[in-house]
Amino acid sequence: MVKAMGISRSGYYRSRKKPDGPRKQEERRLAEELKVIHKLKRQVYGSPKLRGELKKNGYRISRQRVKKIMDKYGIIRKMKRKFVKTTDSKHKERWSPNLLVRDFSSPVPDAVWVSDITYIRTGEGFRYLCVIIDLYSRMVVGWSLGNRITAGLAIAALDDAYRRRRPPKYLIFHSDGGKQYVSKDFRERLKKYGMVQSMSGKGDPWDNAVAESFFAQLKKELIHGCFFGTGEQLRAALFDHIEVFYNRQRGQKELGYWSPVEYEEMTALAKAA
Repeated sequence: MVKAMGISRSGYYRSRKKPDGPRKQEERRLAEELKVIHKLKRQVYGSPKLRGELKKNGYRISRQRVKKIMDKYGIIRKMKRKFVKTTDSKHKERWSPNLLVRDFSSPVPDAVWVSDITYIRTGEGFRYLCVIIDLYSRMVVGWSLGNRITAGLAIAALDDAYRRRRPPKYLIFHSDGGKQYVSKDFRERLKKYGMVQSMSGKGDPWDNAVAESFFAQLKKELIHGCFFGTGEQLRAALFDHIEVFYNRQRGQKELGYWSPVEYEEMTALAKAA
């Protein structure tokens, strides 16, 4: 038969591959599911978060095996870039006390918010982004984008968050000690909304680690490697990333890999039951 086919005997036996066993078949199914999840999560998840998603879908699998499959099938996450600090704390304004002392937990929604500001380059020059995050669910509850890093930028984000959430009085608002947050106008707005101000220690970014971490992720997952020709292009991209992806789709380790919206909905249902 091999003579008739014009091949060698050894070549014939090499061509007779054994069917894949159950573990190999399972590996291929896992790889396909990981590829789908990886794409849905915009290629920003590493092995811990991908494992978390698989666990939510009922799989029992170790992080090491997830990483091995990722390496084998070329499932690669976007890489980290260095975060740049922009806070200007060289002023003589009164510094509010640090009420959090690095406790970034909250038992209920809208009890503790944290905020920070960063810059992003566009074809029209720098744009400045201010965000406000609820520590209960890590949801971005308010944000603003502007051409200048002013108190007005922080006030716009605060107004946005208050309009969306209508929090109770005595909410703790925590930030660094930048000029925007110690300004008279910003402090008057906090007083109007019945909020209590808290600030990080001077020159200590770890006191505002949740907000710092958010910007590091944002730049890694959206900004680095992209060029925004105009401020409006950047605004549209930020809206999609923050409102659609981060708040509604991106799993958070601290929340058991649920997204902020999923977590708030799930805990609200549990309390109502």
